[in-house]
Amino acid sequence: MARLDVKKTYKLYIGGAFPRSESGRTSVVNDAQGNLLANAAKASRKDARDAVIAARKAFGGWSSATAYNRGQVLYRIAEVLEGRRDQFVAELRATEGMTAAKANTYVDAAIDRLVWYAGWADKITQVVSTANPVAGPFFNLSSPEPTGVVAVVAPSGPLLGLVSVVAPVIATGNTCVVIASEAHPLTAITLGEVMATSDLPGGVVNMLTGSVAEIAPWLASHMDVNGIDLTGVADPELAASLEMASADNLKRVRRAPEVAVDWLATPGIDRMTDWLETKTVWHPIGV
Repeated sequence: MARLDVKKTYKLYIGGAFPRSESGRTSVVNDAQGNLLANAAKASRKDARDAVIAARKAFGGWSSATAYNRGQVLYRIAEVLEGRRDQFVAELRATEGMTAAKANTYVDAAIDRLVWYAGWADKITQVVSTANPVAGPFFNLSSPEPTGVVAVVAPSGPLLGLVSVVAPVIATGNTCVVIASEAHPLTAITLGEVMATSDLPGGVVNMLTGSVAEIAPWLASHMDVNGIDLTGVADPELAASLEMASADNLKRVRRAPEVAVDWLATPGIDRMTDWLETKTVWHPIGV
């Protein structure tokens, strides 16, 4: 008798746990040939609110951790991802129809990207801090602090693109709520499994799968979300409406790119500085 193929139903990743959507909805995920690959939970606005609550709860501890410790945690995520690289290669080949060579390239690049941001975690403050010249007997020092809870619309690059938008957010002490790629959601939840088995505290990264058009407006208008990254928003009208909704509490907004992003290219530091606030302190000299 032939063995029955048991298809997996992928859950959400919220607060370090893997709940089903409170709506009970799922969506079908097909492979590159159009065959059923798995089912994925379809997040609702209630799931989005729960994710924001989890991210806010985790923010205090994560933002107050030392930058060196955050770098260690990011490096640990890279270690766990390295240990499961064959699984990610297989998922990329199945979902996107990649060749083995291309899938290996992208998985290796994702691991290297995590290590790259891990190295920056305790160096970005030194690069962007400054001692300001002032007319008077004062020290005037500016240093960065994390923005807070950041909503991220992930790009269609289901692993490297995802890592490239999430890693700079958490490397700088922020927490995030991520809407995974609609077309390729499975790799995002598998990455959530990697994070759950690493040293990353629950709630620092929360992963939602489902409709961007349904979930993103609620995150953009949420008063406890401090920033939103629209990198993965392909619809210009939707991007414009999300920017308008974000103005309600003066969120920081990273706009959707006008041209395709080469995720294999070495990134700059802008994805880190986008989610940093500058605090300036005055102190009298000689006191």
